[in-house]
Amino acid sequence: MAILECKDLKKRYGPTEALRGVSFNLEPGRITGLLGPNGSGKTTFIKLTAGLLVQTSGMLKVCGMEPGRKTKALVSYLPERLDLPLWMKVEAVLDYFRSFYKDFDRDRAADMLEGLGVPLDKPIRALSKGTREKVRLICCMCRKAKLYLLDEPVGGVDPATRDFILRTIIANFDPEAAVLISTHLIGDVEKVLDDVIFLDKGLVKLQSSVDAIRQERGCDVDTLFREVFRC
Repeated sequence: MAILECKDLKKRYGPTEALRGVSFNLEPGRITGLLGPNGSGKTTFIKLTAGLLVQTSGMLKVCGMEPGRKTKALVSYLPERLDLPLWMKVEAVLDYFRSFYKDFDRDRAADMLEGLGVPLDKPIRALSKGTREKVRLICCMCRKAKLYLLDEPVGGVDPATRDFILRTIIANFDPEAAVLISTHLIGDVEKVLDDVIFLDKGLVKLQSSVDAIRQERGCDVDTLFREVFRC
């Protein structure tokens, strides 16, 4: 069964159509890039799937269920912006995740953070931006979820942190789960992707496996993205 199914999914904010009829499935064992320029509808789709928004029309299901309280136990969501209280110590963040998510492996998360030299007794505000992103990502990926939603996970961090984020996604990837990475930084994430979906102005412009793009079009995903979205 598909981890995620959507058909003719639409979302309107007043007169603005953020999604105009999006249809695709996500299968287990695949890492998919939801790619598009700013304003293409990526974050709206992620929030709908995470159960933070409700679609205007169309079908959206996670493991056969409409997004809601039950699916939140199956979805691990990394929002684009920092969502941790700055006053909270790292160890308190781990405790919070353990109390809130039954599938969160606190010991594993703590071991990973300590291995990176992240002080568990320091508040979030005392950490660098890159270190904060490491804490957020490790907490997200140390859940045993069915669907991981990562909204711009490599945006605004240094190259070393980007590499760490991508390694962490691969190392913690459950082959029975699916990962959806929303980003416009194609070159940075392409090496971990199995499939891509190009989203443009609320519509799916292209859906393909990365291998098919390289074999049939003779280029990488970043090059194709630049051609498709050339100004």
